[in-house]
Amino acid sequence: VQLVESGGGLVQAGGSLRLSCTASGGTFRTYTMGWFRQAPGKEREFVAAIRWSGSTTYYGEFVKGRFTISRDNAKNTVYLEMNILKPEETAVYYCAARVFGSTRYAYWGQGTQATLSS
Repeated sequence: VQLVESGGGLVQAGGSLRLSCTASGGTFRTYTMGWFRQAPGKEREFVAAIRWSGSTTYYGEFVKGRFTISRDNAKNTVYLEMNILKPEETAVYYCAARVFGSTRYAYWGQGTQATLSS
């Protein structure tokens, strides 16, 4: 399974970004998909996840209604819409796939950089 993220970039604080992650190989429609991020000097943290059908989503506590995760199984793609971004949210954002029945994310993308300017 290969995951390729896109959509990162330089945005002013308060702005928005929409990240995409497209999968190839495997059976995307059966995976739980997650987004994680890692800021410079910090540990990787969970951002959001969405189950295979798209009916159940999870978010990190810091999201507070600002982000939305969604997926299009016909396009093998998961999205992360991020609004009201803060400078401290500058990070590399990664998508990951968790196989049905597994407790860990086995597949990871290379990441896309999001830089927030104040």
